[in-house]
Amino acid sequence: MTDTRRRVKVYTLNEDRQWDDRGTGHVSSGYVERLKGMSLLVRAESDGESGSLLLESKINPNTAYQKQQDTLIVWSEAENYDLALSFQEKAGCDEIWEKICQVQGKDPSVDITQELVDESEEERFDDMSSPGLELPPCELGRLEELAELVASSLPSPLRREKLALAVENEGYIRKLLELFRQCEDLENADGLHHLYEIVKGIFLLNRTALFEVMFSEECIMDVIGCLEHDPVLGAAPRRHRDFLTKTARFKEVIPIGDPELRAKIHQTYRVQYIQDMVLPTPSVFEENMLSTLHSFIFFNKVEIVGMLQDDEKFLTDLFAQLTDEATDDDKRYELVNFLKEFCAFSQTLQPQNRESFFKTLSNMGILPALEVVLGMDDVQVRGAATDIFSYLVEYNPSMVREFVMQESQQNDDDILLINLIIEHMICDTDPELGGAVQLMGLLRTLVDPENMLATANKTEKTEFLSFFYKHCMHILSAPLLANTTDDKLSKDDFQTSQLLALILELLTFCVEHHTYHIKNYIINKDVLRRVLVLTASQHAFLALCALRFMRRIIGLKDEFYNRYIIRNFLFEPVVKAFLNNGARYNLMNSAIIEMFEYVRVEDVKSLTAHIVENYWKALEDVNYVQTFKGLKLRYEQQRERQDNPKLDSMRSILRNHRFRRDARTLDDDEEMWFNADEDELEDGEAVVPPSDNKTTKSSGGAGENEDLMDPISKFMERKKLKDSDEKEVLGKSSSLSGRQSPSFKLSFSGSTTKTSLSSPPPSASLHPGSPGSPGSPGSPGSGAKGSPPTAVTTKGGLVGLVDYPDDDEEDEEDVSGESKEETPPLSKKSKLSS
Repeated sequence: MTDTRRRVKVYTLNEDRQWDDRGTGHVSSGYVERLKGMSLLVRAESDGESGSLLLESKINPNTAYQKQQDTLIVWSEAENYDLALSFQEKAGCDEIWEKICQVQGKDPSVDITQELVDESEEERFDDMSSPGLELPPCELGRLEELAELVASSLPSPLRREKLALAVENEGYIRKLLELFRQCEDLENADGLHHLYEIVKGIFLLNRTALFEVMFSEECIMDVIGCLEHDPVLGAAPRRHRDFLTKTARFKEVIPIGDPELRAKIHQTYRVQYIQDMVLPTPSVFEENMLSTLHSFIFFNKVEIVGMLQDDEKFLTDLFAQLTDEATDDDKRYELVNFLKEFCAFSQTLQPQNRESFFKTLSNMGILPALEVVLGMDDVQVRGAATDIFSYLVEYNPSMVREFVMQESQQNDDDILLINLIIEHMICDTDPELGGAVQLMGLLRTLVDPENMLATANKTEKTEFLSFFYKHCMHILSAPLLANTTDDKLSKDDFQTSQLLALILELLTFCVEHHTYHIKNYIINKDVLRRVLVLTASQHAFLALCALRFMRRIIGLKDEFYNRYIIRNFLFEPVVKAFLNNGARYNLMNSAIIEMFEYVRVEDVKSLTAHIVENYWKALEDVNYVQTFKGLKLRYEQQRERQDNPKLDSMRSILRNHRFRRDARTLDDDEEMWFNADEDELEDGEAVVPPSDNKTTKSSGGAGENEDLMDPISKFMERKKLKDSDEKEVLGKSSSLSGRQSPSFKLSFSGSTTKTSLSSPPPSASLHPGSPGSPGSPGSPGSGAKGSPPTAVTTKGGLVGLVDYPDDDEEDEEDVSGESKEETPPLSKKSKLSS
């Protein structure tokens, strides 16, 4: 059987001055060849005798080791690296302490093996050569002298240590507290002020042995009394003792049979009160001088949680009363508050211990108990239960998910624990929805696939998400669906809008992190159409949430979603919101433009065609950004590729060679491409209809924006660009100018909505090159105004994206001659519109 005397926990002090548990193991001492000296070794108990080393620390002769509370040994390995060993039994601590003192040549009866020296050489010599510090007699007339002595000793670590030893050895604290009672009886204000300074100074000595005396049952209230008389307050002392004895009441909701545990709880509460409320806020220099006080509270809490966790009768009675229908509301409220504080104490535990703690609570039935409590009408009780639930979800969401899936096999959807949480979120009466925000965060954690487990036999993600969308999603989305019937907002007040924004935030998270579950739900329930109704809200934050939801869907580039959007004309409310926003430059404007820009940049072909074909007339006059004209250009390029498969294959060839680094090879590829064009022209077929010389010259630059060019334009532009002076904004394209009709207007109301936005009037043509259209090459309206610039070149109609110095004159002659003498033949026109 393992020797429990040597069983320890290893702690390190982090940057926040909190102790981190590094593990539990068994400590031994021995000579380590690598470290060239006697060392402390701690091996993890979970790994057996040959387990991994949790600690390997050489016992340095000059390191100051401190023994605290009979079961703690604390020391510093480096300037900012503090270590502690917490022993299960006092006997084991004494054994290791004797080994340390033996190596350092110290008497084991001391509590610290070295002086913490940090003074100059002269001060150190003076202090070492002087005898121990002698305290004045503890009398009323000497309090001022003692206060000055304490104040003068605090700056020097060596003098602090001598003062601490003198106070400890002479039993000075109890004498001081006796004087305090006399001063209170005599109403001696000066004496009380001196005692305040003295007791505050003793706290800053940072010594465990003194704390154990000060925090004992017979002394602690008088210590608090001394700290009530701050000289700054004058004749109006604080009444901390009145609060602790009259206002703060200790309630044993479940009788605690262990007197040691009860005393430890009282002591911890009072010491915590001293640290938080009584002691003045420490300065930067004093903060480290209270580290032992922080450690005292920390280890007390760890001990309390351990003692309660081991008391099975106590926890059994607690949960039995919590779930008993006969328990009255006041009693249940006290039980829930105790459990909440119990869970809060567990936050001081380290991960291994906390896992054991929550496993114990789970085995005792904490989740069924919370389900009962959350069903109560008392808002305070539900609030405390929510806090407990948050501890469970944040630490072990898988445990909660497993419970709710199991109970779904026995209970109706309405009384499931997770649905109770959703209902409380929806029904939060707080105008600011503080509770709803907290609950939404918990739901988000529960549905987050990142913290779901996957094993060989089952996948938690698949099982839980299937459960959630079947049993819970309809409750979560109910307020959204109920408030957007008939494509209009039923309620648009601030609180309802906040709630809908929270629900949308969670649904947006689902779109990003779930796959077919949320997709099926959105498409089957037509959720996106309902969400886009919210773009008409008077509250900008809600309208932006709706846009963000749609933007996440588009960002997935999923054709199922795209077909759903196109089939239901779901860009219509977005365009309407954009037009209603007018010329205002705000988040709404930017969010909508960014959505269209994403479609353009990512070249989402189906959405590009849908937007241009249905909403171009409403958006063509937006000139302060090039997004919509860029979409139009994308659309025309798509049509060109559809009409000219050979051109599309050329683009593929060029794209495959786009990142070639050999300049000579690049020139050869380009020459081959030009030769192919000439061969085609000799056969009487043009790739695009030629335009006149004016058009060629005016559109011969790099175009209105480099980012609007197709891959061939970029390929040709790398050779040489025209002068930047020739760059100009692209004119309105002829591909849709032929659709102009006085009767074509953007409409958003009535049954004509889809028809007016999706179907052109009879006089319009969606094909830029179709015969008879005003903008077609064969019609009188074609020419400089009607032909859009293109990146493709023919011998008969050269677009001046490439300019060879040796061929300028020859090219110009060819172009001018072609534009003057030739009219595009019908075969070319038919080629485009086929």
